Amino acid sequence: MKEIRQKAPEKVWAEFQEEQNLTDDQIKQFKKYYEILDEWNRQINLTAIKGLSGTVRQHFVDSLALTKFKDLKKIKSIADVGAGAGFPAIPLKILYPHLSILLIESNQKKQNFLRALIEELDFKNVEICDLDWRTFLRTTQGDIDLFVSRAAMDEVELCRMFRANSDYKEAELAYWVTEAWEPEAKVEKYLKDLKEYKVGKKVRKLSFWSV
Repeated sequence: MKEIRQKAPEKVWAEFQEEQNLTDDQIKQFKKYYEILDEWNRQINLTAIKGLSGTVRQHFVDSLALTKFKDLKKIKSIADVGAGAGFPAIPLKILYPHLSILLIESNQKKQNFLRALIEELDFKNVEICDLDWRTFLRTTQGDIDLFVSRAAMDEVELCRMFRANSDYKEAELAYWVTEAWEPEAKVEKYLKDLKEYKVGKKVRKLSFWSV
């Protein structure tokens, strides 16, 4: 059987930095992010993807795919629904430090990880909301330009934000989906655009929703 050779860490980081046009300070932040994620992932199940190459490709690069289709220089605030281990909001914050970030995560262990991550990366204007999605929509108000979500829940649940009584109905939603994904008919009217991209050889899609 042919042995599968892993890329050296230095090569993984160098390719990532060149591909994403990252500054030295930004790549240092991503390295720190990975170290913290790897340490916590040994204790609690934050993500099934482990190892440097997989994390960089399937989490960091995939999160930053949004920048191919959306000018985040024009966005002031992002809310990450079901933030989990911080994807996609934290990679986007590293790339665009001006962003105000709200991490919506109801799982206490994941909240603890996110708090540690925010402290270690010395982020400003990053907050954690411990409410579940329906409670968040029902009980909060805020000025959020863009909601983002990577597989936290389905589009029917996410599109509750566009209901007439929602304070966030004027915001936009970016939702990461698989190549084979098809929208549910009951919310298809909110789907405004669907963009295809690749992470390595894997085809992915980003869907954009609004009223």
